[in-house]
Amino acid sequence: MANKLLSIVVPVYNEQEVIDETYRRLSEVFKDYFMDVEYIFINDGSKDDTYFKLKEIASGNKEVRVINFARNFGHQIAITAGMDYAKGDAVVIIDADLQDPPEVILQMVDKWEEGYEVVYGKRLQRAGETFFKKFTAKTFYRFLDSMTDVKLPVDVGDFRLIDRKVCDAMKCLPERSRYVRGLVSWVGFKQTSVEYQREKRFAGETKYPLKKMLKLAGDGIFSFSYKPLKLATFVGMLVSVFSFIYLVVVLVQKFIKNDVVSGWASSIAVTLFLNGVMLIVIGIMGEYVGRIYEEVKARPLYIVGELMGFDGDNKNK
Repeated sequence: MANKLLSIVVPVYNEQEVIDETYRRLSEVFKDYFMDVEYIFINDGSKDDTYFKLKEIASGNKEVRVINFARNFGHQIAITAGMDYAKGDAVVIIDADLQDPPEVILQMVDKWEEGYEVVYGKRLQRAGETFFKKFTAKTFYRFLDSMTDVKLPVDVGDFRLIDRKVCDAMKCLPERSRYVRGLVSWVGFKQTSVEYQREKRFAGETKYPLKKMLKLAGDGIFSFSYKPLKLATFVGMLVSVFSFIYLVVVLVQKFIKNDVVSGWASSIAVTLFLNGVMLIVIGIMGEYVGRIYEEVKARPLYIVGELMGFDGDNKNK
């Protein structure tokens, strides 16, 4: 009877300084392992020497596969591509920066063998990160959980193990603005966590600066919640009520007390406030409309430029 296969999915973007160590650490963990292991590296349009390093690794190790994107499509899309190509009975998603220790995967596999179909890594501490990033991340996870009807675990990233049936279910979710950790929670199945200490980045710079973090936060909120639209409606109604009350006050002062102070300052203030509220509401609606626009175009999620270590032709999603 053939051994079960474990697929390790590693999205990579400009990681020339760390990729050799990443593969070394991973292969050391699974040396003489009781399961067969394949390593799937997704080169997400790297501009440094990451591609050449991955090509060298793949040429010397038959268990290594490389998906080379035609351009940069983003971290969440790279994860999706890895899951599309993974053949394992279980699939592990882990970043290349070694902040998530590869050794924790063994604990995830133990939980999987107990019958859990999703095992996610829960961060107890985040070494090497600024107070601002820790605070904003902690706030975001709790805010997102309160905004959605789907229960999303807090202090959890994309580092996780998913069963084959979960991976197959994820392939049925074609949306473009992807928030993978939210989608994994949405599909359900039996889920649990393993706790670990997150380490400092081994080398290089973070690939999630504030701009990308804000985009990821937006994808999480607008993909899993209609509450911003409800909030916009509530704010609009609230402003309308206050505006009506203010109108009544002005009419009373005009026709009963004859005590209306002329001037433009108060009018300008009210006008700017109302315009600001309307722009916020329009902006929220625009976020949803923009996502609808992306969906109806139905373009592929990604374009593969080259495959290494796979059998068959290139495949686009």
